[in-house]
Amino acid sequence: MNSGADTLDDALSETALHHDPLTLDTLPSGDIMPDLPSSRSPQSTRLTFQVQGMKCAGCVKAVESRLMQQPDVVAATVNLVTEKAAVDYDPQLSQPVSVLAEHLAQEMATIGFPAKLITPVTQASLADPVPGQRLDQSEQPISPNALKGAIASFFQVLPFQSLFTQPLQGEDDADPIASRERQRYLETRQQMGKLAIAVTLLLLSLIGHAEQMDWFAVPVLSTLSFHCGLATLALIGPGRSIVVDGWRGLRYNVPNMNTLVGIGMLTAYGASVAALGSPALGWDCFFDEPVMLVGFILLGRTLEHRARTRTSAALESLIDLQPQQARLLPTLTPTTAQASDEDASNQRASAVPQFRDSTTIPIHHIQVGQTIGVLPGEKIPVDGAIVMGQSTVDESMLTGESLPVVKAVGDEVSAGTINQSGAMIINATRIGKDTTLAQIVELVEQAQTRKAPIQHLVDTVAGYFTYGVMAIAVLTFFFWFFVGSHWFPEALTLQPHGLHHHGTGMDAMATLASANIPSTTSASLLLSLKLAIAVLVIACPCALGLATPTALLVGTGLGATHGLLLRGGDVLENIHHLDTVIFDKTGTLTTGNPIVTDVVSVTSNYSQHEIIQWAATVEQGTQHPIASAIQHLANQKEIVPLSAAQFLTKPGYGASAVVDTCGFDRDIGRIVVGTDAWLEENGITVAADIQAQWHVLAQSGKTVVFVALMNQGVVGLIAVQDQLRPDAQQTVKSLRQMGLRVMMLTGDHPTSAGAIAHQLNLPPQDYIANVKPQEKAATLQSLQQQGHRVAMVGDGINDAPALAEATVGISLHSGTDVAIETAEIVLMRSQLLDVVRSICLGRAVFLKIRQNLGWALAYNVTGIPIAAGILLPTTGFLLTPASAGALMAFSSVSVVVNSLMLKYALNRFDLKGNNTGVDQNLNFT
Repeated sequence: MNSGADTLDDALSETALHHDPLTLDTLPSGDIMPDLPSSRSPQSTRLTFQVQGMKCAGCVKAVESRLMQQPDVVAATVNLVTEKAAVDYDPQLSQPVSVLAEHLAQEMATIGFPAKLITPVTQASLADPVPGQRLDQSEQPISPNALKGAIASFFQVLPFQSLFTQPLQGEDDADPIASRERQRYLETRQQMGKLAIAVTLLLLSLIGHAEQMDWFAVPVLSTLSFHCGLATLALIGPGRSIVVDGWRGLRYNVPNMNTLVGIGMLTAYGASVAALGSPALGWDCFFDEPVMLVGFILLGRTLEHRARTRTSAALESLIDLQPQQARLLPTLTPTTAQASDEDASNQRASAVPQFRDSTTIPIHHIQVGQTIGVLPGEKIPVDGAIVMGQSTVDESMLTGESLPVVKAVGDEVSAGTINQSGAMIINATRIGKDTTLAQIVELVEQAQTRKAPIQHLVDTVAGYFTYGVMAIAVLTFFFWFFVGSHWFPEALTLQPHGLHHHGTGMDAMATLASANIPSTTSASLLLSLKLAIAVLVIACPCALGLATPTALLVGTGLGATHGLLLRGGDVLENIHHLDTVIFDKTGTLTTGNPIVTDVVSVTSNYSQHEIIQWAATVEQGTQHPIASAIQHLANQKEIVPLSAAQFLTKPGYGASAVVDTCGFDRDIGRIVVGTDAWLEENGITVAADIQAQWHVLAQSGKTVVFVALMNQGVVGLIAVQDQLRPDAQQTVKSLRQMGLRVMMLTGDHPTSAGAIAHQLNLPPQDYIANVKPQEKAATLQSLQQQGHRVAMVGDGINDAPALAEATVGISLHSGTDVAIETAEIVLMRSQLLDVVRSICLGRAVFLKIRQNLGWALAYNVTGIPIAAGILLPTTGFLLTPASAGALMAFSSVSVVVNSLMLKYALNRFDLKGNNTGVDQNLNFT
């Protein structure tokens, strides 16, 4: 028979959580967060580049494919929204890293995407521009964009040339935040300048049509020559970057959205020029199409740029938390420094810090061990421990906890949090990329580079999308020119006309007659051209490319600002498929700080005092929650452990030690503390009446350990109870209401486990008892083999294999480094309700991804056939190229806006952690 003391399987294995000197034991209790280990080894094998020029999923696929073709490259992931490429390379390089980096940048530039190597993620996070910005001059470019420079030289004579050349470099600035703001301003000004010129040309074009609309007549503005000039200016001015980028993509066999639009604009312009130069052709000129295309597309891209900037607002707000300067103090206040050892601590706690001889220095000059002063209202510049003063600190930006936290001498504070009420002096313990803030930013940025599995399918489709659209455009042209115009001749009379020959003195039909060209042939050619152009322009690979990364960017940033760190898009998709959530008991469902509730002496020969003393004597050689509870009780009662030697410990079973009997009346000998299996292994039998006493205690959910003497048998029982976390019951209830099965794993005897399960309203089939630490992963494997998608929630080293095995591993931030490293979701506040919130967030984000992809696919599947004229024979409906361009521009904007709506959808759920009831929990199934 295994007793309830078998919970030692959990408790002893949780040693690292509370006492392991390699993990958290060295951290003060006030620490917000232990080190978040990077997902890469200390000897990083990743290069991160800022990549320019990507417009759609086809661009992403082209860059990834090019990178993967290079030697030493193991993996490459490109993010369209953040404009970053993360390249993992083989540690056994055949060339220096600097050479590899330059080679990779040159390869990306070769296919039309200039790239710059930036610092590792955590460093870059605090200094590099936000998505969509250009980089500072201090980040030296590896490769120039030779093609772009050559073509741009032709346009340098234009007075507004600066509006059409992308700012590849900015001025160096010691303040990265100010530099980022400046670069954003420059890029926004450039975008608005292009749009202003495009809108001006569009308005002039509309004024030229005023005579046709019987508004007013401006003869000069109604001539074809004037409209030809407008179209020419549109192409060489604001539309130049579209044409150049589209040609570059086609030249290097990586066509993109600009390729489609550029071909459409040039075709419309070329056909109109041909009609203007050769009136005998009998074509209508439609110079207004290129002008309107440029105007609509730039308007859409401006709105998209603004929306995409907002998608990174959450991550940017984290980056902006890092102050750029710190107040360095050479020494502490003399009165405190000279205080005696016995009252120094009290003086430091009560003293008001005086920042004498302080020096303001850049944040990157701070070294570990230096003393920093922080005034009320200032941001704390580094992670550190308070050595003088006390205050309240606003940690909401890191943990999502809205209430300020009281901090005193010895407590840990984190970079980016705000000192509120009192001056403090802190000792720097972690700086730069090692701070909690930097590690959070790194986790979020890594999450944005990990794609959802569905995105890989999108990338594959996008790789062929542009070619497919060009093929459809060609087929559309040939169909309507050779077949459609003969099958549906009435369609030729339904097409809307473009600009006629205003100011020429001839109408179109007279020209056709004089040229002796059949009007049907000319009309067929014009109709075929317009439909082919509309197909090219309406297709929107950009919407496909933005569907996943924008939702992921908003979701991960939103989670990070509320204490929920999700490691990537694959996690979001896995969350969506979950059907089971398993909780480890000790330290997860419970507080992990058990207390002694009962001490039973099974014989009148020994007192409770002796039982506690003997147990504390054995447990002084071990470190685990139950041992801590016994030692704490002994300290409370001022019971001094005996001198002992020959300590033996068996994880999951118990411990023993031999007491030095010198000076004692009794021959105590070896004391054995632990489970009945441990007693049996030591040759000690548990009597039936003692088992009955154990059973009574175990039924109430307590963990019971036996205290025995080798030469006398069992002498006592000690019952220990670990309290459920305050939100454990609410968490289980909420998850079950979301349609998830909730289970519990514990090493307890079924009787004790049943008592805990009863408090959580878990049926017998939903908890598994007597699970040894090494059996947790096997239990998950068994469930997964039955077809279940399982999330594991744990916090200890012993949970790491199960966290790795789970479909989604969730770790509390108070857990060990190993558990945090293994988990896909890290809960900053260590609140169990955050498990519910993270699943709700994951479901919401994945729902947005599906909505975005559904819209993007539906738009293209529906829009391309309509642009190809499928409705023309039956309804007479025809999309002009300009209308198609407007639809294309706003389709991508709609995807970004839908992703931004995620934050409003989540307002229905109390993401900040206030317990407003289960009915507030979002169910995204």
